[in-house]
Amino acid sequence: MDNFSKQSALYARYRPHYPKELLSEIYGHVKERKRAWDCGTGNGQLAEKLALEFENVHATDISEEQLKYAVPESNINYIKSSAEEPIFESGMFDLITVAQAIHWFDFENFYKEVVRTSKKDGVFAVIGYGRLTTDSNATKTISDFYDKMFRSHFTENREYLDKGYKTIPFPFLEIGYYEFAATYNWNIKDLSGYMQSWSAVQKFREINGFDPTDGIITELSKDWKSSQTVRFPVFLRLARINPGADT
Repeated sequence: MDNFSKQSALYARYRPHYPKELLSEIYGHVKERKRAWDCGTGNGQLAEKLALEFENVHATDISEEQLKYAVPESNINYIKSSAEEPIFESGMFDLITVAQAIHWFDFENFYKEVVRTSKKDGVFAVIGYGRLTTDSNATKTISDFYDKMFRSHFTENREYLDKGYKTIPFPFLEIGYYEFAATYNWNIKDLSGYMQSWSAVQKFREINGFDPTDGIITELSKDWKSSQTVRFPVFLRLARINPGADT
């Protein structure tokens, strides 16, 4: 399911990044750092970070347009591929990651590939972030707009995300569930760009022929300071794949 090709540039510029503490937690459970697979990589935001730690990173996405915006690194191999039908050999990866994407996947078929391509005692990391909050009344206005947009499109998919991925099927030996936060200072243009990157906003534009963010940004800009603090809750589920007898 490709819901992001049309807004690839916006996605690359305005989507939140993942905290260093989250990455450190993941790395602390990985036994070797030879190969990682970042599935649903989008613009390679997470793959770029993994490349600093792993010898080789394979990053896949179904959107060729998204991959065009990925940061090139000599040890990252970007591949157009679905999550459920990767081209990889069995037992390749020390770490498999999915950031802000697993709610779009066919869980059963993707998980078969996670088990098949993971090394013995490999680590599987599922990462996501929730709704932004601010220090002002803008939080409720933004949340109401979010509900309005996603009520009509992709409701089931977003429910997984809104519940912090706690309700996704997860038939693995779970290591733990962790919560973090990502904080930014955004002007109103940053907020607008982030909203326009939403899959539901793009679907609304496609069906109705106009940008639904125009009205909400006009309303919010009346009280939005030149720069305002926004926060995203970030969550992580970790599992051990193909565990050995001593794990």
